[in-house]
Amino acid sequence: MRKIFFLLIALALVAAVSCNRSGTKNSKKLTIAVIPKGTSHEFWKSIHAGAIKAARELSSPGAEVEVIWKGPLREDDREQQIQVVEGFASQGVSGMVLAPLDNRALVRPVEEAKNAGVPTVIIDSALASQSIVSFVATDNRKGGMLGADRLGELLGGKGKVILLRYAEGSASTEEREAGFLQEMKQKFPNVELISTDQYAGATRDTAKRASENLLNRFGDDVQGIFCPNESTTAGMLSALQDIGKAGKVLFVGFDTSQMFVDAMRAKQLHGIVVQNPFNMGYLGVRTLVESLKGKPVEKRIDTGVTVITPDNLDAKEMQALLHPPLDEYLK
Repeated sequence: MRKIFFLLIALALVAAVSCNRSGTKNSKKLTIAVIPKGTSHEFWKSIHAGAIKAARELSSPGAEVEVIWKGPLREDDREQQIQVVEGFASQGVSGMVLAPLDNRALVRPVEEAKNAGVPTVIIDSALASQSIVSFVATDNRKGGMLGADRLGELLGGKGKVILLRYAEGSASTEEREAGFLQEMKQKFPNVELISTDQYAGATRDTAKRASENLLNRFGDDVQGIFCPNESTTAGMLSALQDIGKAGKVLFVGFDTSQMFVDAMRAKQLHGIVVQNPFNMGYLGVRTLVESLKGKPVEKRIDTGVTVITPDNLDAKEMQALLHPPLDEYLK
């Protein structure tokens, strides 16, 4: 009996050590899935770079943080993004950092992931769910208001203006559009909004076609234009350039690219509302890792927004926003 008793104790100890080793191994390496809305725009590349910076800073020997980057190719492919979220949840990653394409369509997969033990930090665009760790994003309504302030001042408080919207269901751009309209109506009541209900779609090509249609209808009357993201701004800029109106119509856009910098230097673009996507990716991953380690995190983290104009374009802090260190992290 004594031999059997000691044998059982020995087996229990071996099992405990084995289990502990396995648990330690699993708890030390954190695998973070970062899921953007798309993968082609410069904005998402900056988020990717920021996420990798956070993973490198938070990793230590024997306690690595790994970022897996995967998202839909097009920014209107809700079904593919849902499949990506469901795939990562079934793989049992440590957690997800998600920029939802739709504020409602992604609710179910995110909540199912949480129930499966995979928590999510939302970045860039809101999700209509309380089942998230944190929301890390620009104050998008403020961004739209800054766009209205810039355009309204350039117009001297009067003129005819077009708002080209992005896509239905995109919470971030809907907030920018709402902020723009709110500020323009309240602060610049003599500005006439001649078109505010047209959508550009998910790509630069669809945005250019929508821009061409608007300029065909309102090109002789419009004096100011606002676009709420990178693809709408690029599509409208290209359409204006094609008909020789770039620089003749006051134009304020959103987000950054070398194309926009060149256009500002050529006085074809009169301002861009700029986020800090590098910081968004960085703080998204950092916030999730801290939560996974049991540390308290804020439910809402503002990553900042500002306006770059031809006048402040070369300021050091603006150059840092325009040229994040992508090459250092995306090799």
